Amino acid sequence: MKRISVILGALCLTGILSVSGQVSNAEPADPHPGDQSGWLSQKTTKVGWGSVDVRYRQCQWPEFAKEPVLHGWKGEHVCAQAVIAAPKAIGEVKVEVSDLKKGGKTIPSSCVSRYFVRYVLTDTYSDRKDSLLVADRLDASPSASVSAKTVRPVWLNVSIPRDAEAGLYKGTITVTCDGKKYKLPYKVEVVDRVLPAPAEWAFHLDLWQNPYAVARYFGVPLWSKEHFDRMRPLLTWLADAGEKVITASIIEHPWNSQTYDPFESMIAKMKQLDGTWRYDYTVFDTWVAFAMECGITEQIDCYTLVPWSYKFEYYDCATNSVKHVACKPGEQAYEDLMLPFLKDFAAHLKAKGWFERTCIAMDERPMDQLRAAWDLVRRADAGYRIEGAVNYSPEVVSMMYDISLGYRHANLPAEVVKQRADDNLRTTFYTCCNPDHPNTFLSSPLAESAFLGWHALATGYDGYLRWAYCSWPADPCADSRFGTWTGGDTYLVYPEAPSLRWERLVEGIQQYEKVRLLKSALTPAQQEELEAVLEPMRPSHPDASTDFAALVASGKAFIRKVE
Repeated sequence: MKRISVILGALCLTGILSVSGQVSNAEPADPHPGDQSGWLSQKTTKVGWGSVDVRYRQCQWPEFAKEPVLHGWKGEHVCAQAVIAAPKAIGEVKVEVSDLKKGGKTIPSSCVSRYFVRYVLTDTYSDRKDSLLVADRLDASPSASVSAKTVRPVWLNVSIPRDAEAGLYKGTITVTCDGKKYKLPYKVEVVDRVLPAPAEWAFHLDLWQNPYAVARYFGVPLWSKEHFDRMRPLLTWLADAGEKVITASIIEHPWNSQTYDPFESMIAKMKQLDGTWRYDYTVFDTWVAFAMECGITEQIDCYTLVPWSYKFEYYDCATNSVKHVACKPGEQAYEDLMLPFLKDFAAHLKAKGWFERTCIAMDERPMDQLRAAWDLVRRADAGYRIEGAVNYSPEVVSMMYDISLGYRHANLPAEVVKQRADDNLRTTFYTCCNPDHPNTFLSSPLAESAFLGWHALATGYDGYLRWAYCSWPADPCADSRFGTWTGGDTYLVYPEAPSLRWERLVEGIQQYEKVRLLKSALTPAQQEELEAVLEPMRPSHPDASTDFAALVASGKAFIRKVE
């Protein structure tokens, strides 16, 4: 009976998941502490500024940087990183942020978020058996401890108010530890330009959400109030980054069990005694409405008609059992199962007012299977939009409203990408388990996350897709590794706070938007200069020695020059 209750959509609302996730700030030991000689001459705690491009090793004496001058538009988020190095253990560290002042004008301290940076185990793309301890998880706890001969980074995020007056603001962070107060001054230069609200950004961000992982991790009933309460901050972070797409699973396990928590169907399918079909959209409707309430409103991507396993399930009233059908697009059994569903689904979406923003999504499947599935979708309702991550052309150009090409398979000519944009069709790129660089693994240099926005800009793409926003492994706060994926491949944020990778990804998206807004006013000479900046950001097969931090810095320098 338990399985039947999962199939029946309304009863899904009472399903219980028993494993309770508790976020712990205990960190694993560093399996490779490296060279410890830097500590030998250090007797006292040192607190100073660092670089946002550096993941500071926990057990190695850090290199400090000069006082930062952050530079941003009104409405932009700008970041800095400080580092605490402790030759002797510190029981408690507190960090306070001041208001930022410019004469009589103030950016209040409430606009400044500070996090302790926590360490998580991971591996590398080239060596999945390796174990590394990497700085990545942001922790908003009021205090933290620092063990002897270790460092504790502190991340700062300044949200510049849209009504701030332009100019140079000065502030400090105060680090209290060992009975002493260490004051670190910094500056924020506010430019007299306004970055629109994220909902108005053109960048097409498509990060797949996994609500099943959230319920499992926190040990709350699936689709309960407690579940939605846990998901709200996660979806709010997404909306604040300009996320455009709601991820909905319309069959069981569309990608088998590639994630720790498989995706279940949000739509229950029941074959009645007379052979007709009944569909329960309760979960689907509840999930979509919730995501829209959180600010994600542009597109609903429904996965998938072409699953990896080619298996589909439904509840059969005649036998009082769950049936599994193995079939492929083009086969009669597939049509008998999917055509009535697609017709009913279209009618339901139209009644909800969601049809025009819904895409039937199919990703990375053989071309013959995609053709047959596309044909069925068109016969069900010619108005359906089709979306998918595929690496075929040119056929997909005319068939798909929203396509995403793998970073290494970006084979659409520039003129085709431009024409699709002119036709209001979406073209993005994606990274996943590859390439090695650039990517958003825990072992990836942080500048690579920011580079992704610049790459979209340089190639003319509308944005970026990633297959996993919060598909957490068993204990994401301690160990990022799972299955065959490089550590961090399955998630970008943690259960209760973002990550360093997330902060830099948002930075790159903001830069994309700023250049987009500046472009129309550039002089011919400035347009040539921009082209020179973007040219080295285009290759889909970068050299192993590519300096992504330098590329990002060159782009930001250009913005400062022309804004």
